[in-house]
Amino acid sequence: MEIKTHTVTLRGERMVLRPLTEQDWETLLRWNNDPEVLYFAEGDDVSSHSLEDMQGIYRGVSQNAFCFMAELDGCPVGECWLQRMNLDRILQKYPDLDCRRIDLMIGEKNRWGKGLGTEMIRLLTDFAFTHERADAVFGCDIADYNPRSLRAFLTNGYQLDVTTPQPPGGKARCCYDVVIRRH
Repeated sequence: MEIKTHTVTLRGERMVLRPLTEQDWETLLRWNNDPEVLYFAEGDDVSSHSLEDMQGIYRGVSQNAFCFMAELDGCPVGECWLQRMNLDRILQKYPDLDCRRIDLMIGEKNRWGKGLGTEMIRLLTDFAFTHERADAVFGCDIADYNPRSLRAFLTNGYQLDVTTPQPPGGKARCCYDVVIRRH
């Protein structure tokens, strides 16, 4: 199985979200083997991904998602996707809605804190509502140790849906699900 590609390109004020392809492995592998990047992007005890594991993740997600490489001035800075909701807790809570979720990673650490995640979320949210006709879009399992991610969603009009306490001993004390609904 390869990455399921699409033809959607989203253009923002500063960045372009272009389809993720099989030619992006070198960049993705670098980001997915940077412990500092993974600290914020993953849960407990993930400090690297093998090429095979990473390919399995992205190729699998791409079957039910629009996966993008985020570029600034033609250079990759992150990746993101808009995916059909795959979490039972949300599907059960909102059984009659077309729910999607956004996941993202800014892989270039020198670009952290510059509003790129906020712009990525804005582009994906607009795409979800205007082109996909989704009813609700979520940011899921945002850990309390990643306040930049939570702030990026809230800046785009998302609201807190659920706060879930985490077991003692892990990185996170709690995780958040945030949601925005089509108006």
